[in-house]
Amino acid sequence: MRANTADPFNADVIAAALDKPARFRLEVIDRCESTNSLLLDAAQQGAPSGSVAVCEAQTAGRGRRGRGWLSAPGDSLTFSLLWRFPAGLSAPAGLSLAAGVAVARALEGLGAAGIGLKWPNDILADGAKLGGILVETVTVGGRHIAVIGIGLNLRLPRAIAEAVDVRAGSLDGVMPYTPSRNLLLAALLNALATTLEAFERVGFAGLADEWLARNVHAGQRVLILAEGAAPLEGRCAGVDTDGALLLDTPAGVRRVVSGDVTLRPA
Repeated sequence: MRANTADPFNADVIAAALDKPARFRLEVIDRCESTNSLLLDAAQQGAPSGSVAVCEAQTAGRGRRGRGWLSAPGDSLTFSLLWRFPAGLSAPAGLSLAAGVAVARALEGLGAAGIGLKWPNDILADGAKLGGILVETVTVGGRHIAVIGIGLNLRLPRAIAEAVDVRAGSLDGVMPYTPSRNLLLAALLNALATTLEAFERVGFAGLADEWLARNVHAGQRVLILAEGAAPLEGRCAGVDTDGALLLDTPAGVRRVVSGDVTLRPA
């Protein structure tokens, strides 16, 4: 597959488009195993909140449940953000959903149409997956640290479309123009900072309405699959204030936490 090299990452261009450039410490990497793994290691070494790793080619990109994440150099945006929460703040429940709200805000601000969110971490448009979010947390010195990894398809090379087991989409199909990856990354970081600062004050409860307004399975019958457990079917009744999925079943409303589960249409 031939790489699209027309839009290389440029730290100066990204910084110039940030609302608060001093809030971030950006590292542009040509090749790495995983930006999440890199920042998780950096967190243990004292890397500051706002550290960002953006990589052209990940050799071992990861999604939820140990899945690999495929990306195409030049046609994808894959990056991770390290965020340190204030001391005394409880575990950041619902953080992957809050990050989804931030991504949707940024994409909509750039003109993307029909952005939807699938619990707990997928970005969709017209039923096709544009990207995903992987949140991993550690605790150091009593403070919670999150590494938020985001992958988005700007364009969708045939090789990737044929290699994945879901209907994949790309931003060039839902936007009036394909954005520069540098400006897209800056917009995402601006939205993430604003959203995470709100999350620190009010938790996911203060962002739940925004997530629910973009919930692609609202009111639909869905199936929850988990390893070692019987499938659970019910109507998607929204999410709780901590980000848990609410499933209306014949036995009553069930709470489903993200963990190692998969949601599919019933």
